[in-house]
Amino acid sequence: MLQSLFGSSISMALRNLVMLIGAVVLMLITQPWLSAMVLIGIPTTLLPIVWYGRRVRRLSRTSQDRVAELGRYAEEALRGIQTLQAFSHEAQDKRHYRQRVEQAFSSAVARTLQRAWLTGIALLVIFSAVGLMLWQGGQAVLAGTLSPGELSAFIFYAILAAGAVATLAEVAGDVQRAAGAAERLLELLDTQPSIQAPKALATLKQPAQGALTLSNIHFTYPGRTFAALDGIDITIQAGEQVAVVGPSGAGKSTLLGLLLRFYDPAAGRVLLDGVDIRTLDLNQLRATMGLVAQEPVLFSGSVADNLRYGDPNANLDRLRRAAQDASALGFIDALPNGFDTPLGPGGVQLSGGQRQRLAIARALLKNPAVLLLDEATSALDAESERLVQQALDRLMQGRTSIVIAHRLATVVNADRLLVLKDGQLVASGTHSELIQSSNLYRHLAALQFGAEAPVAQAH
Repeated sequence: MLQSLFGSSISMALRNLVMLIGAVVLMLITQPWLSAMVLIGIPTTLLPIVWYGRRVRRLSRTSQDRVAELGRYAEEALRGIQTLQAFSHEAQDKRHYRQRVEQAFSSAVARTLQRAWLTGIALLVIFSAVGLMLWQGGQAVLAGTLSPGELSAFIFYAILAAGAVATLAEVAGDVQRAAGAAERLLELLDTQPSIQAPKALATLKQPAQGALTLSNIHFTYPGRTFAALDGIDITIQAGEQVAVVGPSGAGKSTLLGLLLRFYDPAAGRVLLDGVDIRTLDLNQLRATMGLVAQEPVLFSGSVADNLRYGDPNANLDRLRRAAQDASALGFIDALPNGFDTPLGPGGVQLSGGQRQRLAIARALLKNPAVLLLDEATSALDAESERLVQQALDRLMQGRTSIVIAHRLATVVNADRLLVLKDGQLVASGTHSELIQSSNLYRHLAALQFGAEAPVAQAH
């Protein structure tokens, strides 16, 4: 709508405004007293423009909201098309989509109707003034006070002026439509991010060591009443490998989100190398951390393009070395164009294990001081898990690592395990220590390894 306004409507408005001014000047020169009748009608057109213009603007905003909702629903359904089909949900989704289409269509019809009233009433007013002028001019010709030629010239100027006013009224409708659309854009532009770096920035000593301290952390997600993290106190030494375990919903992934400062705690502090992360530049903070998620995100582009998210300046030799360390070089070389092979949207052409190994190679290129692993092997088959775990072991060497895992077998050799439950740290220690001291950890281990006694003996 903004493109239409600035691309065509404004040029039409300028052209017709110049034409209106010229026609009015010529009318005043030709017949001042007849001009008054036409000029009275021009301000009168402002009334429908103001009255209907507000309604067009409001309806335009509503129409934009409905179209946005329609697009969101369609995108969501298409992204989950296999799940939708697996549950035979096509008929319901068609019905829901049809309802949203009808809502968007109804809003568009209502907006168009108001715009039509705006243009129609403006035309009625201005051409009524022209008709009155014609009647008065005809009477003057019959009375001999005005020649037919002068009347003809005046009619020509009056019609030019009326047509220009009518076009300006229609452009006013376009302006109101665009104003309604612009409100949505301006809301986004005016929205201030809740996570911002302070004006007075602290700096980290380089290279970063990766020591972390979480002091009395409390955090609750917006709209929820229970705390995701409640009074967490954790100290992690530089280079230490720490695993975070616990039942689903215990707050494990929330912990990583706070470290990356995707959100801030309601109370407490997070320190990196003794510096409060809220005083750091966000780019500097996140440059020290590498994330390997459970569902790695790849982008449309080649293998090399995706790996260079870790280091935009990495040359091919560095890409190959990182891929080798991530156990990914074999399958990359087997692709049709190697590192230049397009992956498609989301890396759809690769298996889960291959995508995960590319994510590890990307983290290797970043060379972070702190490595965050969020269920990096949970969705893989046994062979892929073995390759990914080998890559992760190489990646974790010499750097602070925080590993979230449901499968305890992948983290039993960590320097320390932290057990979370209901947002609280309930136990901390090595695998052997927790088997003896933590009922919750002993229960989790028994579920995964079998009887409790063999678990303790095996490890």
